[in-house]
Amino acid sequence: MGPFSVSAVGFGAMRLTGPGVFGPPGDRGEALAVLREAVASGVDHIDTAQFYGPDVVNELIRDALYPYPDDLILVSKVGAARDRQGRIIAAQQPAQLRQGIEDNLRTLSVDALPVVNLRLIGGSEPDAFFDDQLAAMVGARDDGLLKAIGLSNITSAQLLHALQVTDVACVQNEFHVGNRVSQPVLDECTRRGIAFVPFASLGFGMTGPDAVLGRSAVMEEAARLGVRPAQVALAWALAVSPTVLVIPGTSSRRHLRDNLAAASIELDAEAIHRLSST
Repeated sequence: MGPFSVSAVGFGAMRLTGPGVFGPPGDRGEALAVLREAVASGVDHIDTAQFYGPDVVNELIRDALYPYPDDLILVSKVGAARDRQGRIIAAQQPAQLRQGIEDNLRTLSVDALPVVNLRLIGGSEPDAFFDDQLAAMVGARDDGLLKAIGLSNITSAQLLHALQVTDVACVQNEFHVGNRVSQPVLDECTRRGIAFVPFASLGFGMTGPDAVLGRSAVMEEAARLGVRPAQVALAWALAVSPTVLVIPGTSSRRHLRDNLAAASIELDAEAIHRLSST
């Protein structure tokens, strides 16, 4: 992931909040235990955001893991915020991006973040506003607030444009067996050796969990191997490109163990083709 070397399976912390990624978790003790077990089990990169909660997830990470292990890479994102009802709202202006970075530093109790993703909301082509956003991210990096810049929810055109301005440590787009719209972006990342980190890799995005875990090919392959459908979905994501890193999230230690075990599942070429063709 850019200047950092990390394992293939990380942890997405979004689901440690209350319902709708808003408010505190129902079981704070379990949330802290999940984070601690993840790191103890070898997870070396955690995906988070200040607007998860808001504040909640970053504060859980801090309370569970601070002082952080030297090899733990915290990856956050900016570009969104929450209103008082918990709705996601855009925070895309350059000054808002800078404030978002500073809010992440405050809630995580760090002076600098290893990676911060600029998450875009709307638009598919690079334009002058995108240049202003990139300038804000580069300025924050030059000021020592972050070490590497990532991008999220982008197109191939935006990636190529950004690469004219800065190195890109990673790209986060929705991508799973039920939604491969970002295949061209993944292909570009593969060609350039850029980490591609699919979010909603188990389908818990706009398309819903049945888009992945309920697909017949996923369930059939899981039954054939004697594993869980989620493990098949994660193993498929890891198999489609050597640059893919997955960040499955959970609020349960049992599911955490299942997710981490997906790294050891090997899908043969026929299974990969069948899953990719559904």
